[in-house]
Amino acid sequence: MKLLFVHQNMPGQYREFVQWLAETCDHDIVFLTQRKQPPVMKGVREVTYKAHHHASEHAYGLVKTWENAAGSGFGCAMAAQGLRDKEGWTPDIIIGHVGWGELTFMKEIYPDVPIIGFFEYYYSVKGGPVGFDPESPVNDHAPFIMQAHNTVPLVNIDRVDLAQCPTEWQKSRFPKAFHDKMYVCHDGIRTDMLQPDPDVKLRLGRIDHPLTRADEIVTYVARNLEATRGFDQFMRALPDILEGRPNARVMVVGGNDTSYGGKSKHPNGLRGQMEAEVGHRVDWSRVHFLGQVPYDAYRKLIQISRCHIYLTMPFVLSWSLLESMSMQATIVASDVDPVREAITHGETGMLVDFFDPAALAAQVVDVLARPDTYAHLGPNARAHVVKTYDFLGVCLPEHLRQINALVPADKAIALPA
Repeated sequence: MKLLFVHQNMPGQYREFVQWLAETCDHDIVFLTQRKQPPVMKGVREVTYKAHHHASEHAYGLVKTWENAAGSGFGCAMAAQGLRDKEGWTPDIIIGHVGWGELTFMKEIYPDVPIIGFFEYYYSVKGGPVGFDPESPVNDHAPFIMQAHNTVPLVNIDRVDLAQCPTEWQKSRFPKAFHDKMYVCHDGIRTDMLQPDPDVKLRLGRIDHPLTRADEIVTYVARNLEATRGFDQFMRALPDILEGRPNARVMVVGGNDTSYGGKSKHPNGLRGQMEAEVGHRVDWSRVHFLGQVPYDAYRKLIQISRCHIYLTMPFVLSWSLLESMSMQATIVASDVDPVREAITHGETGMLVDFFDPAALAAQVVDVLARPDTYAHLGPNARAHVVKTYDFLGVCLPEHLRQINALVPADKAIALPA
């Protein structure tokens, strides 16, 4: 089969799927991306394109949002047109993320080729991260800005033949008019590769011995240390965690930028703001900010963690939560709708009020103090992820069934045994 994947930051949500297709099947795979140095994937041809944007600025981003999306869509369409006209290459199916507009004009290039679009999030001032935190009230223009962001999915639902949504909660964010065209299936977690390892060791420069499960390690992981992922609430809980467990070490993974929501006004970002707020109560010799670490180091860190903290406002669920569950971590997480879809309180993890750092600290301290009481959480969490989110056994077969329903029978991809 000829497959055209589209994601501005290749491979994005398609990492496992594209790798599996390239490694196990004889397909012709092209990946369109804006990424200047895309990762080399054996059996995949990368084609980069530039977005066509004007330099104008518009009030509140109302027009700029659509202008950027249209520019990305036009640039992507021109790259696809080059594949069609210069190489005579026409895919059997197109699979891509709609969020930045790349698929908007693809039917103008390939009108008869089915498209599956990844619909990640629909913005609103209610039920999501916007307006969730009382410390960051929305302004009067927020509803208009949110709806301007929704211009892209509103246009693209009519441009795709099928829409993928990774979780039920994310699907629920979209208008009901979208739902008949959507199927819910996660990108998939490689539970075969992400398993617990009681013998794993991890060496960090500031610590004079390799860390193992015998050490009392608490972990917090996010792409960036930001409010949407509860970093401020984590930091407010930190003094009580350290005081309650004098031998605990806390490992913090994440960059000092902002991926979602507003930025801190502090010159050193939210980390600097929170250090100024709680620093006088923190024993910094037991807190290790590791930045953004290589994947193997992150994996080992979760495997040695005695308690993993996952915090988020109501927003897109992080891969790291499901990966941590797959590695049998004992998790304390924020009690919000998207997390409740993955974690059942007391069965696969412990849930606490997002805005109650004292409750968060107390729960983490109790997990560390009474490990036998919580010993069932990790195995149950892994079992749930294997059953619900496993890439090879659950998600891959479902994605293949959806693809095969859109292509001729002689082009269908065999489902894995």
